[in-house]
Amino acid sequence: MIDVVRRTCLISAATLCLAAPVAAQQDSLEQQFDRALPSQAQGNSQPVVQALPVEQPLFQVQSWSVADARALHKVIEGIGAEGLDPRDYRGEALGQAIALGKSPELDQLASEVFTWLVEDLRDGRTPMEARRQWFVVDPDPDLIPTSKVMADALAAHDVAGALAKLNPTHPDYAALKAELANTTDARKRKTIRANMDRWRWLARDLGSQYLITNVPEYQLRLTVNDKIIRTYKTIVGKPGRTATPQLAETVEGVIFNPTWTVPQSIVKGEGLGAKVLGNPAWARAAGYKATRGENGYISVVQQPGPSNSLGMMKLDMPNPHAIFLHDTPSRGLFNSENRALSHGCVRVENALVLAMTIAILGQGASRDEAVEISKSGKYTRVPVVKTMPVYITYFTMGRDIEGNLRSFSDIYGRDAPVLASFDAPRVGNRARATSEEAVEIVDNLQDS
Repeated sequence: MIDVVRRTCLISAATLCLAAPVAAQQDSLEQQFDRALPSQAQGNSQPVVQALPVEQPLFQVQSWSVADARALHKVIEGIGAEGLDPRDYRGEALGQAIALGKSPELDQLASEVFTWLVEDLRDGRTPMEARRQWFVVDPDPDLIPTSKVMADALAAHDVAGALAKLNPTHPDYAALKAELANTTDARKRKTIRANMDRWRWLARDLGSQYLITNVPEYQLRLTVNDKIIRTYKTIVGKPGRTATPQLAETVEGVIFNPTWTVPQSIVKGEGLGAKVLGNPAWARAAGYKATRGENGYISVVQQPGPSNSLGMMKLDMPNPHAIFLHDTPSRGLFNSENRALSHGCVRVENALVLAMTIAILGQGASRDEAVEISKSGKYTRVPVVKTMPVYITYFTMGRDIEGNLRSFSDIYGRDAPVLASFDAPRVGNRARATSEEAVEIVDNLQDS
């Protein structure tokens, strides 16, 4: 497990309070939780298993009838409805080959073009180098191999149907597609196309129940069968080196009343270690415990409590970036309009209710057990039997938590390279994994 030192998002301490309206604070924790627990949530969450990146194979040539090739040509003519460009798929050359009748050349060309369409519809047209801070490996090429899609299409003589089955099933994709059909504004169409493509970067099947957060929207959703059950405001990474990366990870456990192991950049660099050792009364009040080794190395751990920088919970979702979802004692920041304030991790409003919900849905604890553990004040990790996928995404256009399609601020400037890639020639044999380095976040206590 990655050391907590590099997995924490640090925040300024404040008095502990439930993130809810004042009137709601009169309710017991049990009552708040009962209202939040999704009655619809059941069944296996089907976490996404990220495939190992492999080199894309060259296309496989299969035998095409003239009728099937004509169907493929028709798909190309209408592919703009899916946000793709017909000019990428050699429609004119295919039409000439069809006119000459059945031939090895037609088999070659149709197989090649069909392969390109499968790759772009299933995996996205955007090359990996244009997907900034995108650390998700899409499993779909392994689950839906191109050769099988082609073989099934030709066996059933249903080229259009086979390709249509590759489209993302999430309702947001359908909303974007409908908007694309109804707008002629060139700039807006580019934004829509970019965000349609972002859905293709993810697994087509996100699972029966999952957590998904759209970073620029500052919202987290608990979703069951693509229906939003509950939403939570979020605080995400500041633009720059602490911007929140895009990930697809799995919640393996819930940590109630977490401790925080302070990074050496603060212990040594900012003199916290010496302060804790030299002022025991202040250290106790702040919840800090320090240990000095024989070699002079000082380690400092903040104990669970009202001022703990991680609040009352964090979701254990191991990943190379040390990014996770957690609580915060600085709950007033959730009232800010611009909530790109953290050092990479995602802070969640009403986090304790979320923690208990995940613990129960994951069969790690009963309702009463979750409440008792949360109230104990003791560090407790509750492993879950049914793991849940977590998707940290980045969409600059999509449906908000009210179901309305709207734009979100491009807080990290990640649209530009995607839009540029759509204006450039299509890239073939694309990489499935980013070459960007996974950098563990080491946060600084001086949060805004």
